[in-house]
Amino acid sequence: MPRPDAARRVKSYSSATGYVFQYYFFEVERATRDEKSGTEYRYMVSADRQLSFPLRILVESTAVETWNRRAGGALSGTEEYAIAKLRLFQAFDEDESLAAPPAGRTAQLFVDETNLGPLLKQLDPERFI
Repeated sequence: MPRPDAARRVKSYSSATGYVFQYYFFEVERATRDEKSGTEYRYMVSADRQLSFPLRILVESTAVETWNRRAGGALSGTEEYAIAKLRLFQAFDEDESLAAPPAGRTAQLFVDETNLGPLLKQLDPERFI
């Protein structure tokens, strides 16, 4: 069933690559990609204010579960959303190809065991050691 139209708050991000991206959060849902499951956060992104494309960020369940076991606690939904957003900003800062995506492109990013720790440290260096 199609989602009802919602007012979207478009935000801007000045990246380290020199591009100013516009983006808005679109939706979140459980997903499986490349045999990896987790929570997928979807954003609509534009670098030219004319053409926008979907960008998907999969926060892998195994990475979150591993961190939860090591830390003896659990990440909240808000913290998981913040991790996805930090991964979005990281991509803006490091991937110039996001400024000129090919037609029909859907960019896909992952938060896994290799990058979860550094993203958590950006959130709260004291808590997420």
